[in-house]
Amino acid sequence: MEIRAHFITKIKIAEIISDAMVIGSVEDGLDLLGNIYYQDFDRVILHEKHITPDFFDLKTKIAGEILQKFSNYRVRLAIVGDFNKYKSKSIQDFIFESNSTQHINFVGSLPEALERLSK
Repeated sequence: MEIRAHFITKIKIAEIISDAMVIGSVEDGLDLLGNIYYQDFDRVILHEKHITPDFFDLKTKIAGEILQKFSNYRVRLAIVGDFNKYKSKSIQDFIFESNSTQHINFVGSLPEALERLSK
């Protein structure tokens, strides 16, 4: 895993780059949060392909537990991917509600993630 820093004005945003899955469990999410927080980032971009598909099945509670920790530590997150493939009404509602708070963002591209996190 590599952390690529993006600087927009005085804002420092971490983009997670990896050839492998980064979050396969709640513990992985907490480890990532700790790593990012330790390196003095408070905004993170993570690509959907780096997250277990179980994250997008809300019954597993993985998403809720991980995203609650990001909120508690005030670390803003943008997840980049194609979320239209998730047909569940509950995940679509979850994505809509998350995007409305602008603390957790589900976006379609890296430029959109950078724009949302730079505000």
